[in-house]
Amino acid sequence: MIGRLTGILVDKTPPQLTLDVQGVAYEVDVPMSTFYNLPQNGERVTLYTHLVVREDAHLLYGFGTEGERRAFRQLLKVNGIGAKIALSLLSGLSVTELSQAVTLQETARLTRVPGIGKKTAERLLLELKDKLGADLTQAVGIHRAQPATSDIMHALVALGYSEREATSAIRELPEGVGVADGIKQALKLLAKS
Repeated sequence: MIGRLTGILVDKTPPQLTLDVQGVAYEVDVPMSTFYNLPQNGERVTLYTHLVVREDAHLLYGFGTEGERRAFRQLLKVNGIGAKIALSLLSGLSVTELSQAVTLQETARLTRVPGIGKKTAERLLLELKDKLGADLTQAVGIHRAQPATSDIMHALVALGYSEREATSAIRELPEGVGVADGIKQALKLLAKS
């Protein structure tokens, strides 16, 4: 397994770059979040990598941070998510935004990424709920939402409110509120707006 590469940036054409590591040039696919933070050609760069070995190819993926690589690996574990879709997700959302979407179960945020439909977004949220949200929110310093938050969100959406309205109301609830009280308070807040 190739875990990290440090070398000279030879060429960059989205979403791929060529990295010269002591005379060996590696072609590496990167998410746009990493691509935009690359230095100029000819400068030194370090990438955290993930190698995918298939029957017809060996594909190398690179990331500017360990958090991006960890998120990529979690995304690959989701049924039906391949490397291209995982790169697309990390190109459209930062690791922080992705972990917030998983923690708050925000389908709409994921469907804004090209290639992610509603069913795929729902599968992602379901399979990553206790993995990506928990691991990454601690890693990037986000306070994990209370367990009741997800239940309150689902109840409000089931009652016909949009995810944006429900999220806005949930943010105004006091910490540690129970599901029943949270739903009542959220409905009062939504009635006022």
